[in-house]
Amino acid sequence: MPHRSIQVDEYRCGPGEPLLIIAGPCVIEDDALLDRVSGELAELASQNGWQIVFKASFDKANRTSLDSFRGPGLEAGLTGLNRVRERTGLPVTTDIHLPEQAAPAAEVCRILQIPAFLARQTDLLVAASTATAAQGGVVNVKKPQFVAPQDVVHAVNKCEQSGNPNILLTERGTTFGYGRLINDMQAIPVMQEIGCPVVFDATHSVQRPGGSTTGGAREMIEPLARAAVAAGCDGVFLETHPEPDRALSDGPNMLPLAEVPRLLARLTELRQWINQL
Repeated sequence: MPHRSIQVDEYRCGPGEPLLIIAGPCVIEDDALLDRVSGELAELASQNGWQIVFKASFDKANRTSLDSFRGPGLEAGLTGLNRVRERTGLPVTTDIHLPEQAAPAAEVCRILQIPAFLARQTDLLVAASTATAAQGGVVNVKKPQFVAPQDVVHAVNKCEQSGNPNILLTERGTTFGYGRLINDMQAIPVMQEIGCPVVFDATHSVQRPGGSTTGGAREMIEPLARAAVAAGCDGVFLETHPEPDRALSDGPNMLPLAEVPRLLARLTELRQWINQL
């Protein structure tokens, strides 16, 4: 089945459409971080006509250590994301980990993200699909590191059968050996054949799992993102922070905020060229 376009507020994501950019810090650290990053991304969207969705997590429930910072929690996190949405006009997204988080999150977020480790959890997929369908929203299913791209069809079927056909799929690498993620760009057209637009996660793809905290190879973000856009992905996901080395989560694989404009300009130009082929 050839993949189709879907609507995200005023944006369109799919074949022949501009790139959908999902960007923001890994986790909500405080209001100042939310305001700074969302403000700069909103300015880029306005100045360049870029389709930017703001992303931040209210709870990182899959941190390696109990001592790691997780975020402000559901209520405070959604309050912050709602303020971002109202102040900037950008659609917002966050990830959920429990079925009961779906309904309140869908009231604020245009896209609900299903973490890769949880993409086989039926109750979570059903709750996210039901909640987003009621709000006219979208489910973004991240392909698990341990699942073949063609097998993500089962998650898609669960979402569609629960009432929401508006689904994004995200490629974020496949576990290879110990402590490495490998991106097979064949995953992009394979998942598009399921019928959904495909987003490439350029920052989690450069993670180096293992140890007391997850590492990363930040210098590989742009080469992988360019390769994915050239392979035909419909969107790019990237986490960004003004000072990644001081971030409270996933710093080694986040892009410095100052580098976002140059990267998005290059990816946008490449996407325009691909769309003309």
